[in-house]
Amino acid sequence: MAQTHPTSNPILVAVIGSALDGITSEMGQTMLRTSRSPIFVEARDFATSLFAADGRLLAQTHYIPVIGGATPFALRAIAEFFGDDVNDGDIFIHNDPFNGGSHLPDITIARPVFWDGELVFWATTKGHNVDVGGGGVVGFNPKAQDVLEEGIRIPPARVVEKGRLRRDTWELILSNVRMRALVESVLNCQIGATAIGERRLKALLEKYGRQTISEATDELLQASARQVRAAIAEIPDGEYSADSLIDNDGIDKDRSYRIALTVKVDGEHLTFDFSDSDEQAKGFINSTIANTVSSAHLALFGCIDPDIRYNAGAIEPIDVIAPAGSITHPDDPAPVAACTVPTCEAIASAVWVALSQAIPNRAHAGWARWCTPATMGTNPRTGRHFGDLHFLGKGGSGATEGFDGWDHLSPSNTLGGLRTPDPELHELDTPYLLEELEYLPDSAGAGQWRGGLGVRYRWRILADDIACATYGSGFMPETAPVGLLGGKPGIVQSLTLTRAGAEPVEVDSNSFYTLNKGDVFEVIASGGGGFGDPHLRPAELVLRDVREGVVSIDAARTDYGVDIDPDTLEIRQDETRALRAAG
Repeated sequence: MAQTHPTSNPILVAVIGSALDGITSEMGQTMLRTSRSPIFVEARDFATSLFAADGRLLAQTHYIPVIGGATPFALRAIAEFFGDDVNDGDIFIHNDPFNGGSHLPDITIARPVFWDGELVFWATTKGHNVDVGGGGVVGFNPKAQDVLEEGIRIPPARVVEKGRLRRDTWELILSNVRMRALVESVLNCQIGATAIGERRLKALLEKYGRQTISEATDELLQASARQVRAAIAEIPDGEYSADSLIDNDGIDKDRSYRIALTVKVDGEHLTFDFSDSDEQAKGFINSTIANTVSSAHLALFGCIDPDIRYNAGAIEPIDVIAPAGSITHPDDPAPVAACTVPTCEAIASAVWVALSQAIPNRAHAGWARWCTPATMGTNPRTGRHFGDLHFLGKGGSGATEGFDGWDHLSPSNTLGGLRTPDPELHELDTPYLLEELEYLPDSAGAGQWRGGLGVRYRWRILADDIACATYGSGFMPETAPVGLLGGKPGIVQSLTLTRAGAEPVEVDSNSFYTLNKGDVFEVIASGGGGFGDPHLRPAELVLRDVREGVVSIDAARTDYGVDIDPDTLEIRQDETRALRAAG
């Protein structure tokens, strides 16, 4: 087959780029179809990636962006540790938060891909595993004061050597988790997905040749870099600052922690500077550098052209400054398990508030922060262990100029990529009975474009001795989803536990509980923040929201300045004009 130089054939470059994207997507579909973990199968809490031999990210399907953006750090740690000691048939594993990892549950599997005896690619998967041991629940330990209490820490290690399983490494890992069978199946699922990546990459090399693909990938990275530079150039030069808080760290419940950000724009270059953020916390909210960079990236890429590929070229014009010893770059061995959730969300919120000062038409109002617990125990119906992150309890996303927020969408660390589990499958996998899951009226911030709705999520426990760890933020007014440009914030979230035969009790965030048969747990998840002056929202849209039961008549009047007759559900025009004129 005649080889065509990619620089003279942009169509071929596009075809190869789409093929690489397709490979990562097929790897993801493989994981969805082969995993036994609901965290993968139901929620898609993982990312699949392809790298060049030198560690440059080429393509990615980031179902969960905060995982995807951290994957290059993990691959770099593996490649640097092993150097030239990488063989055809090897497979590597890694989760070390202080050497390229995010938090312990996000385990990376990396497979080198050889062609004509030389390393040419890496195929990787990285996802939240259901159990990493330690004192936590599904990886979250609100009382941990160092990373060693959070689970097994895996530096770059070889689990398969030249095609043969390293039983010593394998047993070392599985002997440190409670749900051995499930963890083993998940790791095999990740390994299988990288095998699909290797197979498809070799077919691509066979079809086009190594040189053609190498030149095409270089052009793809350069194109992404040009696109991002152009997007940054559209942001007015200057410095834009914002703060965002996290409720507490699980250890000191009376103190909130501050993410302080200055976004510096200089021509085609952008810097995220977290230098003024608080010092590292005693508890598990500290953000590893991989997670901090990934969180800043996902917030920015949520504001620019969605067709830009996230790869090594795309992140080239972006720098992140995060001083060591701070909450955005803690010293080893700080606890970090919650960094991918409340801390990522705080970073994203700070980025959007800062960018709203420069490009208000692109920024997001605040999204609901994660507030539902992690639970783990034995399901008496099946006799099997289970781990659950309660993805049914998602809140709403923030509004943007021209668009209301999305209802019941996964939080900002996923940019909506986290799927809601099927309620019936959830009841089969867990000893729970779903009693209520409904949109929550008036949970979203009012605005010219209102936030997406949050939910009320309540379930009954059907077994004893269920471990429960709450983790998250958004439980105080200062951390409710922020409104932008006159938009109102979303509501404050809450957790309630009703013990069998007792009165409801409000539950603390970042704490441990034991749930027993007959207990009922309820989550009130916030809606997103509003965007723009609520009095500029067309009265007809407010009336529609009232008729659909998502905005109350009282809120229509007090927040939007629209007076609606409760009997006829029609707008009182004179009263509405007076309210809006006064407001």
